[in-house]
Order: sequence, then C-alpha cells, then structure tokens
Amino acid sequence: MDFQVVEHDVLVIGAGGAGLRAAIEASAHGVSTGIVCKSLLGKAHTVMAEGGMAAALGNVAMEDNWQVHFRDTMRGGKMLNNWKMAQIHAKEAPERVNELEAWGAVFDRTEDGRILQRNFGGHRYPRLAHVGDRTGLELIRTLQDKGIHQGIEVYMECNVQKLLIDDGRICGAVGYWRPSGKFVLFKAKSIILATGGVGKCFKVSSNSWEYTGDGHALAYHAGADLIDLEFMQFHPTGMVWPPSVKGTLITEAVRGEGGILTNSHGERFMFKNIPEAYKEDTADTLDEAERWYLGEKGARRAPELLTRDVVARAIMKEVNGGRGTAHGGVHLDIASRRPADYIKKKLPSMYHQFKKLADVDITKQPMEVAPTAHYMMGGVRVDAETQESTVQGLYAAGECSAGLHGANRLGGNSLSDLLVFGRRAGYFAAQTAKKKSTFTKVNEAEVDKSFQEMLAPLNKTEGLNPYDVFEKLQDTMSRNVNIAREESELKQALVDLANLKKELPQVKVDGNRDFNPGWHQALDLYALMTVSEAMTRAALERKESRGGHTRVDFPNYDEKFSKINVVIRKKGEEMEVSHIPLPEMTEEISALLVGM
Repeated sequence: MDFQVVEHDVLVIGAGGAGLRAAIEASAHGVSTGIVCKSLLGKAHTVMAEGGMAAALGNVAMEDNWQVHFRDTMRGGKMLNNWKMAQIHAKEAPERVNELEAWGAVFDRTEDGRILQRNFGGHRYPRLAHVGDRTGLELIRTLQDKGIHQGIEVYMECNVQKLLIDDGRICGAVGYWRPSGKFVLFKAKSIILATGGVGKCFKVSSNSWEYTGDGHALAYHAGADLIDLEFMQFHPTGMVWPPSVKGTLITEAVRGEGGILTNSHGERFMFKNIPEAYKEDTADTLDEAERWYLGEKGARRAPELLTRDVVARAIMKEVNGGRGTAHGGVHLDIASRRPADYIKKKLPSMYHQFKKLADVDITKQPMEVAPTAHYMMGGVRVDAETQESTVQGLYAAGECSAGLHGANRLGGNSLSDLLVFGRRAGYFAAQTAKKKSTFTKVNEAEVDKSFQEMLAPLNKTEGLNPYDVFEKLQDTMSRNVNIAREESELKQALVDLANLKKELPQVKVDGNRDFNPGWHQALDLYALMTVSEAMTRAALERKESRGGHTRVDFPNYDEKFSKINVVIRKKGEEMEVSHIPLPEMTEEISALLVGM
C-alpha cells in the first residue's frame, strides 16, 4: 500500500499551546521537530481560553507568590493533585508568562506599564495575566510566530490513528491526510501528545470538533496509564440560546470583572451555596453585594468566583428547582455592574459573541447561561519532572496529560499549564531523542494492518451510519455520565457503550477517501468509544463526590479515595481499573498546606 514516510527526532501531535511550546523547546535543543495538527495551524482550541493565564507575578497584589498559588491549586483540586506538578507549575508560571511577553505577546497593562492581572475563581489574589478576553488567541499567535521562525515543520489536517511501539518504547505513528485520505507513516525517536480533551463525548460542550480524545486513546492503546478520568469539568457558564450555539463558552472573566448570577426570581443564589469549608471568615460588615471571602483573612471575593464545580452544581440546583430561565439556564448579569464602555473594553469577544449569535447586548441585558462540558482533568499519567508517560519515549502535555489539576482545575491554570509543561515535555523529549543515533525499524505488517483497518468503513457494501452511532454515544454519555452520576446510570452507560462497540465494525461510509467527513467521523468513533468507556469505568470506581466528579449515591468525601488515583490501563483486549497512591509530600510542602 502506498504511503508517505516522514522522519523527525521529536514528533508533536497537537498544535495548541502545549504542542507549540513543546515543539519550540525541542527545536531549540537542536533536534529535528515536527508538529501534526488535526485541523489548521492557529485553529487550536487554546484560542477559546479567553480569561487569562494564572501566574503569581504580584503585579496587582504584591502579597501573591508561588506558595499561595500552589495552595490555591491544591485546594481547588481537592488535594488530589500531584503536588510536585502543582509546585513546579506555581514556581515556573511567572517566568513562562514573562518569556511569552518577550516573544511578542501584548498583555493588558497596569497604569505603570506592568502586565495587568484579574480575579478568577478559586484564586486568592488577582492572578490572571490577560489580553481582554482573547488571551488564548494571543498565546497561540505568539507561539505560532515563534515556532514558524524557528523552522519547525508543520503537518496540517492530518489525523494520527495509532502509535507504534518497538520493545516497549515509542518508534512512530501512522495516520492519514484529511483532504486526500492518503496515508502517512511518521518515524520518531520520541513523541509528545498534546491533543487536548474529550468534550465531544457529550452533546453540550464548549469544545470544538477536534476534541475527540485522540491523545488519551492513542496513549491507552500504546500501553500507557491513564488516571483521573472520572474528573470531567463542566464549566458553569455556557450559552443556552439559541440552540445552534448551545454550550459555547462564556468566559469566567465575565464574573472576574464583576458579573453576578441570578435565578428567574432575580435572587443572587450563590450566597446560599458557599461550602462550609469556605465560611471561616465571613465579612458581615460589608455590603451584601460585595460580601464574601476565600477562607483567608483579607481575601474577599464574590461568591460567583467559587471553584467551577461548586458554581456548576449551584446553577443546576436552581434550574432543577424550577427557578431557571425559559431556556433552562440562569442569568449572568454584567450590565448592571459595569459601564458599557468598560464591558466593551474588557470583554470584547463576549460582547460580539452575544450580539452576533444571540442578538443580546450584554451592556444592557443579562446573558442566559448553564453548565457545559468543558475540560478533562484526567489523562495520560506522566512523570512530574519530565512529562514522560509509562511508555518510554512517549510524553504528554496540556489537557491530555494528568496530575496538575487533581479533581478540579482552577480557571486560568490551563494556559500557564500549557507553557510550563509544554516546555518541559519538549526539553526532555529532545534529550531522549539525542540518545538515539538512528530511527527504529517499524513493523511493516503492523503498519499495513493499521491502514487496512482505517479503510474498512469504505469497503463495506452495507452497514451503519457513523453519525447515528456518534449521536447514540453522545446520548448515552449526556444521559448517564453527566454532572450528577449514580451507580445504576453508570452501569447502564457501560451496557450501552458495549453495544455501541459491537456496532463499530459495522460502520459503513459511502464515497472515497478524498474530502470525506463521514470517514473522518467513523475513525474518530474509536477514540471517542475508548475515552467514554474509560471515563465511565473510572466514575463507577470512585464511590465519593469530589471536585468535578459528583456521585448522587455517594455525596460526601470518602477517606479511602482521598489519597489515590484511579488508573485505567489496557490489559489484553480488556480495560483494567486499579488504584495507585498519590506521591508522598515532603515535610516542607505539607507545612504549606496546614489549615487548608
């Protein structure tokens, strides 16, 4: 079978913030580096990260430092974070943000010219460096320019379908070009996965079409461990109307700039939903419109800036209690809190988004919002220092990796995560590649078998429509593995997914390989099925509620699950579920967390 062969010392799969930063670092250390992206360069989902990147620069609050950022991250993650990753992230984020500025990123400024920082949920101090509400776009623009000028090769509109392993270590990958359908074999000495999340498993999601869990599935089938897949973050504020844009993200920056949440009765309901753990420092002397705190003296915040899991559950409580809007959401109001010119300056994307898509002027009217599937905290289990997976030579960074965010990610930590751990993955992948003088010979029979499997949907005379199978998968996940979960529904999801898995070999696609979206959908189903089953099995295993994982039948924390990660790994043709203990903290780190 005809196919193209491409060779690189380091191959990066994914061209978002993590992938670009990894490729820049690998290339800077003198190795041949290539980036594969599923869509076009610059189209990465990172551009949808609007609010800012968290880093303890101390430009607005001089008291801020890495120790406080570390504590906030651990607290937000319900102490299930890999503490070493949280420490590295908090320490290195300021340097990465300043580096991005040196490469040409244009941030909003304080009056004396420093990078401006804003409030965000779960952060004690104003910590998010931002560019209006288009921070992710500026990050991608900056990294893209840097990478292109460094001479990094970019392979656009290419799907990677399988990783190749030789004697327990990575040696390449196979895929196809989306426009032509022609096959490609990538030979590589090390590979970095930076493919993003899994949001398209759900009907209502802030994620774009690329987010089908490709990196998670590639790593799993290559033999790598996955952890924490029960922790899916549902962002509290997605659009709910009109139906064509349901789930589209409304940045947390709206609340960070003073926006408040109200139900259909006009009640600011978040005051009723402050968890007991956050109530030790109530400031009753303040006006109610401003009253709240973050549990530590002098750090008061609006209750709308509680962590995302808390706010999402509070919104659903209002909707399910009959206090929601006509379209099944609540109101997010910035118009009554800030002048029109301020809103247009600080939230230009949100202003245009609502004006164009919903005919709503957010300087005069409230927005209708409801939770939307947004971010997967779980992913490839990696070494905290190097980002290497449990498969030698395979690295992961960004949303498809796991450890930093624990049970719940704080807003703004994702963009600084991309920079900190994208750089580390690129550096260590380059060092690994340098140790190998030649490319490993790939198994030609395995490559040919992979291509034949990819062609299978096109070679059938009759069968199932891939879009019908995709819709049934989303229905199953949205009905049974959503914000609130319980054992009977999770078990039903596994039954439904098992039946859908039997349908995969029966999927048929008409036409040929050129410009065939039905074929792309058919091949995406394999990754979607893998991550959906893994997410469901992990959610069934964790019999407690913590962070982004809510079990209706187990509503409280369980000490048994407080110090373990749920691990998913491939064993033969079966999916094995097990536990591993969290890394032990040093005494110095434990002392930082006393009183949390």
